[in-house]
Amino acid sequence: MKYPVGFIGSGNMAMAMLKGLLKSELILSNDILMSNPSQTKVNRFVEDYKINGTTSNQDVANLCQIVILAVKPYLYPAIIDEIKESIHKETIIVSIAAGPTLQMIEDYFQKSIKVVRTMPNTPAQVGEAMSAIIPNRNVTENELNQVIAIFNSFGKCEVVSEVLIDSVIAVSGSSPAYVYMMIEAMADAAVLQGMPRNLAYEFAAQAVLGAAKMVLETGMHPGGLKDQVCSPGGTTIEAVAKLEQEGFRASIMNAMEACAKKSKKMSK
Repeated sequence: MKYPVGFIGSGNMAMAMLKGLLKSELILSNDILMSNPSQTKVNRFVEDYKINGTTSNQDVANLCQIVILAVKPYLYPAIIDEIKESIHKETIIVSIAAGPTLQMIEDYFQKSIKVVRTMPNTPAQVGEAMSAIIPNRNVTENELNQVIAIFNSFGKCEVVSEVLIDSVIAVSGSSPAYVYMMIEAMADAAVLQGMPRNLAYEFAAQAVLGAAKMVLETGMHPGGLKDQVCSPGGTTIEAVAKLEQEGFRASIMNAMEACAKKSKKMSK
């Protein structure tokens, strides 16, 4: 096969993965093929990223060793029907969509195939994605390692059981949106206190980044790290008490529960 990696679709998640992959230099731009039905869009991403482009999904299926299905879940049946005769027995199909299970994807192809279900998130664009990796029984250890290398190139990944996918979607797949909302709210509050908007976003975003790194690099419990910031009778504990009064943690847990329920519904 001519290309190590191919994308069917060029939406937000595909482009985030592409940018992270190119930045890592794990795969050279000339070794990537991406499809989109619009020739105008193909011309744009070929020009911007120096990758190879096509309007034919069958070209990607036929020419690429690893084919990343980067389209909306509702398009899976039609896209797979279009490409199923073009893939080779050694082709690895990588799904990045919420909804379609391994069994559903296998059923769409109507033959034995190698499938890896994944759930990345958009911080792939800056090399900080968190992705779940779920291979089917046909994927060899070497092939799984190839997929893991790709996802590690733009962040971190873990191989998990498919039964965890709904919680993965809630805690990492969708969660950047929750964090962006929090950063926006923090910045708005800082602006209300007189801080210029550009500084407010910088202070809020860097504070969130630093707090996340503290959790990952110290290995301490988040509650313990929170306690380190909360001096007796101080400003932080005053803010924490208000957050508890307003149901801050409960609202996050409720939002994630709703996200997971939606994910379960999409898998049926």
